[in-house]
Amino acid sequence: MTNEQVISLWNGRPAGTPESLEPYVVERSKDLFRADRALMGIADPSLTVLLPENPNGTSIIVAPGGSYRRVVLDKEGIEIAKALAPEGVTTFLLAYRLPGEGHEAGPDVTLADGQRAVRLVRAHAAEWGLDPDKIGILGFSAAGHLAASVATAYDREAYEPIDDADSLSARPDFNVLVYPVVTMEDPFVHTGSREALLGEMPTPEQEALYSPEKHVTAETPQTFMVLADNDPSVPAQNAVNFYLALHEAGVPAEMHIFSDGRHGFGIKGAADQGMPVAGWPALLADWLHYNHLVVEETE
Repeated sequence: MTNEQVISLWNGRPAGTPESLEPYVVERSKDLFRADRALMGIADPSLTVLLPENPNGTSIIVAPGGSYRRVVLDKEGIEIAKALAPEGVTTFLLAYRLPGEGHEAGPDVTLADGQRAVRLVRAHAAEWGLDPDKIGILGFSAAGHLAASVATAYDREAYEPIDDADSLSARPDFNVLVYPVVTMEDPFVHTGSREALLGEMPTPEQEALYSPEKHVTAETPQTFMVLADNDPSVPAQNAVNFYLALHEAGVPAEMHIFSDGRHGFGIKGAADQGMPVAGWPALLADWLHYNHLVVEETE
């Protein structure tokens, strides 16, 4: 797997982004052999292209979590890209704007960046040898809310078009949520993510508008979810209620709930502790193959 290029979503600093905002990275790991970086101050949102050795045409935009206060680069970005590379999946690591960093668009910056990411990958699919009808989005934790929002509000006008790519659909062809934040409503909301997105005193109307489980339709893309039953941070009902909304709308969905894993299990951290949840990327790969979301090799 190689890093080929970094693509600016908006060709530089987007309108409404504070001029004083500058990116910085905090290394949080206490293990010299395992990085755990968090990115903040995102003034120029981007996609980093991570190419597998043998791309098969399927791509996934990966949005790492971080309570909408940071973007966790390694365990919720690089690790899943490496896990999917043997399947031939091209990964685009999304560095999205954080709503609490003074952007004029406020809570819509995350949806705008997610929509724009899907449109850019679709617009340039031929350049990377990708199938424009096999583009997924994967969100961890708070970015599960971002991914679920793009999956349910892909046609909401979150920004003013800037080029031809914005004439394309922002609908992902599939959606993957890992220990996701989904709802913005009590009693199952992750309060830290809600405060970062909507502030300390959101109205009931704001909470409803930004709760993706309330906006599922028959056109919402098929979804794969994985989480831990003992997650102490994000209640399992976030994923369960999103699944129920998908089921009610007739949207195919698959959900795996492991008894142990807590929150933020990633891949390597769970494997180091011998947790069965560490095998979730294989389940995702099986789901992609079974649903014909990857191109199968023929003899």
